Amino acid sequence: MAVEIDQVEAFVTIIRRGGFTRAATALHLSQPAVSRRLELLEREVGQPLFDRTRGGARLTEAGRTFLPHAEALLASMRDGVAAVQALNRADRGTVTLALVGTLASTTLTARLQRFRRAHPHVRLALRTALSREVTALVRRGDAALGLRYFPDPDPDVVSLPMYREALVTVCAPGHRLARARRPNARMLAGEPWVAFAVRPVAAGESYARMLTERLAALGLGDAEIIPIDSLTAQKRLVEAGFGLGLMPASSVEEELRVGTLRALRIAAMRLAVPVVLVHRRRAYLSGAARALMTLLAERQARAGT
Repeated sequence: MAVEIDQVEAFVTIIRRGGFTRAATALHLSQPAVSRRLELLEREVGQPLFDRTRGGARLTEAGRTFLPHAEALLASMRDGVAAVQALNRADRGTVTLALVGTLASTTLTARLQRFRRAHPHVRLALRTALSREVTALVRRGDAALGLRYFPDPDPDVVSLPMYREALVTVCAPGHRLARARRPNARMLAGEPWVAFAVRPVAAGESYARMLTERLAALGLGDAEIIPIDSLTAQKRLVEAGFGLGLMPASSVEEELRVGTLRALRIAAMRLAVPVVLVHRRRAYLSGAARALMTLLAERQARAGT
C-alpha cells in the first residue's frame, strides 16, 4: 500500500475545515488538487471515504473507521518532527494544554503563571472544551496535555489522577435555605436543581450524574432538574432563584466571595469529582510539556489526595 502523508492530511483537513473548498484554502492548494489526493487515498484503501452530495460531503462508514487512524498518523508525524527539533532547541516551542473551562480556577491560573515565568521562551497555548472534547484534542495531537473530569477509558490515552474537585451546593442569597442555620438533606425536598444534562461518564461533565444519584439515595429522586449546558448560565439562574446548584468549588469562588451565591453546608451533599491529566500513550512529550506535567502534579501532592 502506498498511502502518502499528504493524502491523509487532505482527508483530515476536509473533515476539520468542513469541506473541500475550505480544506484547499487551509492547505494552500487548488480544490482539484485536494480532490485528487483524496481519490488516490480512496484507491489505496479500496473504499470511498466520503459520500458526495449537493449539500456537501459526509463520511462513509469506511471514512469514520479510517479517521482515528489518520489523526493518529498525523499526530505521530508531528511528534517526530518535534522530537528532532528538540535536539537543537532547549526550553523552546509551544505546549498546548486543553482543559475543561470550569477548571480554570485561581489556583490553576497561578500555577500556569508560574510555568510561564519559569519558561519565558515557551509559548503556553490554552484551549477549553468539554471533557470528551479535551480527550479528542489530545488523541489527535492538537493538544499535548489535557485536564478533564474522570479518567478516560480510551486505551490510547493515559489518565493520571491529579486531585479531587469539591462540589458545592449553592443557592440564591434570598433563598429560604440561605437563612437556615443548619440546613440538612430533608430541607431539599421539593427544590428544583439547575444542572448539566446527565451524560455517560466519558461524554461530558458527568458530575451531573453524581447529583441525580445522590438525590435518589436521599429519597429525592423526583426532584426537578433544569438542564442547562453552560456553567455561567447555571450560576446566573441559581442567583435569580430558579433552583439550587451543585457546582465545582473553584468555579464559584468569586460569587461566594461577593455574596451573589450562598453555599449550603449539607453533610449528605459533600461530593467531589476526580480531575485527571491526560496525554497520548505513545506521544513524544517535550521537556517543556514534562515540566508542565510536573507543575500540575504538585497540586495532587499539596491537596493530599
